[in-house]
Amino acid sequence: MKSDYPWFKSYPAGVPHEINPEQYSSLVDMLEESFRKFSDLPAYEFMGCVMSYREVEEKSKHFAAYLQSLGLKKGDKFGIQMPNVMQYPVALFGALRAGLTVVNVNPLYTEREMEHQYNDAEVKAVIILANFADKLAHILPKTQIKHVIVTEIGDMLGFKRFLVNFVVKYVKKMVPKYNIPGAVGFLDALSKGEKAQYVRPEINNQELAFLQYTGGTTGVSKGAMLTHRNMVANLLMIKAWMLGLEEGKEIAITPLPLYHVFALTVNCFLMFNVGAKNVLIANPRDIPGFIKELKKHKFTTMTGLNTLFNALLNHPEFKEVDFSRAKYVVAGGMATQRPVAERWKEVTGTTIAEGYGLSETSPVLSCNPLDGTARIGTIGLPMPSTEMKIVKEDGTEAVIDEPGEIWARGPQVMKGYWNRPDETAKVMTEDGWFKTGDIGAMDADGFFRIVDRKKDMILVSGFNVYPNEVEEVVAGHPKVLEVAAIGVPDPQSTERVKLFVVKKDPSLTEEELMAYCKENLAGYKLPKYIEFRDELPKSNVGKILRRKLKEEEMKKTEASA
Repeated sequence: MKSDYPWFKSYPAGVPHEINPEQYSSLVDMLEESFRKFSDLPAYEFMGCVMSYREVEEKSKHFAAYLQSLGLKKGDKFGIQMPNVMQYPVALFGALRAGLTVVNVNPLYTEREMEHQYNDAEVKAVIILANFADKLAHILPKTQIKHVIVTEIGDMLGFKRFLVNFVVKYVKKMVPKYNIPGAVGFLDALSKGEKAQYVRPEINNQELAFLQYTGGTTGVSKGAMLTHRNMVANLLMIKAWMLGLEEGKEIAITPLPLYHVFALTVNCFLMFNVGAKNVLIANPRDIPGFIKELKKHKFTTMTGLNTLFNALLNHPEFKEVDFSRAKYVVAGGMATQRPVAERWKEVTGTTIAEGYGLSETSPVLSCNPLDGTARIGTIGLPMPSTEMKIVKEDGTEAVIDEPGEIWARGPQVMKGYWNRPDETAKVMTEDGWFKTGDIGAMDADGFFRIVDRKKDMILVSGFNVYPNEVEEVVAGHPKVLEVAAIGVPDPQSTERVKLFVVKKDPSLTEEELMAYCKENLAGYKLPKYIEFRDELPKSNVGKILRRKLKEEEMKKTEASA
């Protein structure tokens, strides 16, 4: 790796230029080290119940032994479909310790999406939360799944288990009826595993730890093949970046789901590696409940994304949360809007450090410095051992501040897409560069910024309009809560900008917002249409889905044609 990249001069003191991706032979090797070092410390807290590193070690070993007793072999695919409950890390670590490849499945997926992912990944066994088991029951005959383990929210909450499960099932009626012949309860699986023999498999770091499916925002969801080395490399990069992490002393708040690659690497693996206590939040959309949980902990680090930070800021009780021990607040998943970042700093005294990455890169490629030199509106500097460059349409490298596609290379970049050599060839070059599909630019100090996703770019009379820029301006209006911008067809100018806005203040009018846009945006970037909505479509991690809005617009156009 070259030593004269411009970003190195902007690195905080003490951050190394490179990490050693061979430090652990596998994620299992890393987990075993943490089991030994932190055995008596609290590892996870959920709904007031705490599980120590020793308990995670014992329970995940029993789960691994149970999976092996079913005849599952090293490399077999194992599906996990549940939110942030205490069973998640036990099942995840157990599957990895059994030598299986984990396939994270979004619990809010429809039957169609589940069927696609389970079949595409050739999943042989699955653990699922009972709340979603009815969907699995419908598609099971159309999959290769041979073994199903079902768990309920309260299964690992000790004496609270029966009460929680009763309330969820019979009071809140959150568990639809389902029938899965031969399904085994999670606690039964653990007790069977306790009696079975666990055989630690030999795992080399080039073997697959995860098939992590892309969000599908750009077409059919594909499985990114992430090796043990990819994951180890990325957690070590982030650890090197977060210089102030103290072993055994961190308390992490985890509102993003662990099945999402950002929380998986940062909250799940990195925090386990440093002996942190991880506070799991199963439903961060319940903002009053989330704030109540935040008030209970003297937390040191927290992850989230723009929509979540915005929702917290707009709740009156959020200002009562104690941020005095918070070292790091890290954002991922979508662009953090400047008005949100500035207000967050004002209210909490902490800076949101925005990072950038993709499922295909395990995920973090770049992050803002955490020493106070973060630049709002950028995605920061490339991680240690990571190269990034901006490539123009003609294949040449862009100059400083010139936009083009972001390419990246490093030990966290996937092997390729599962069973999709054609798709892999579109995004990977022979010398290891990964084409992200995002349009960005780099400044003279090595800070990168996202201009927009290639596919979301709006073409107005030959000019490129980037939705992120329009959205950031509109989000700065004091009466706007949330905004999304898309391009809609226009016979005169190819496309025009359409805004979808959720009001913070009901008095906001179209005229007022349009006048504000005229003050802040060039003529060709101005919205031609503004539509007010009660809410915007979001992914299960809270990312605003422009794609859904585009689909709705296309249907309207077709209907009127």
